[in-house]
Amino acid sequence: MKKVLVIVPAYNEGTNLEGLFTKIRALKKSYDILVINDCSSDDTLDVCHRNSVTVVDLPVNLGIGGAVQTGYKYAKAHDYDFAVQIDGDGQHNPEYIEPMLERLEEGYNFCIGSRFIQNDGFQSTFARRIGIRYFTSLIRSLTGFTVTDPTSGLRACDRNVIDCFNEYYPHDYPEPETLVLLKKKKYRISEIPVIMNERAGGTSSISSFNSIYYMVKVTLAILISAFHRDRR
Repeated sequence: MKKVLVIVPAYNEGTNLEGLFTKIRALKKSYDILVINDCSSDDTLDVCHRNSVTVVDLPVNLGIGGAVQTGYKYAKAHDYDFAVQIDGDGQHNPEYIEPMLERLEEGYNFCIGSRFIQNDGFQSTFARRIGIRYFTSLIRSLTGFTVTDPTSGLRACDRNVIDCFNEYYPHDYPEPETLVLLKKKKYRISEIPVIMNERAGGTSSISSFNSIYYMVKVTLAILISAFHRDRR
């Protein structure tokens, strides 16, 4: 049986995690859950302990990229076959874990849960949809590959990508940049349609102000990633 690790990066998600754990366990699959507590100031750590969930308690805040890469390093060190990334804020439905894993079993290296294939459920704000379309166009122009939801944090990958992310993972808002990285390395990427929810509680780290910062910085990171020669 393939070993599957569900990686949940969490910063002040104490109000949302218990519901997520319940949904994952209701699937009655032998998935291991790992929470990366990114130096939360709320009861995130207590909620994990109370629900007997394995947690890496970071002593300093690494941000989303550093927290997620910690999960991939754990997956590599513990010899997992597949890793699934899912947000701790209640937006992602664990019922899509199995369909994503099925894509990996078909031979894909990486699978994304996209809210924009069937356009059902919560579609994010208008401003963010504009940004998502922009990154879709940018990635297509650089790689020739079209991904409908490049900022989705609902993702699954195989051992090859676990190894890749163990070595390098972008630090700030990493989702679009990782797609360019993976296409550059010739990995096979797929998407499946999913329905996402509005954030169940807490506050998003991306405000209206830093959305502009996000787009500029990620654009530069994507361009550098696309044209940088891999010295290895």
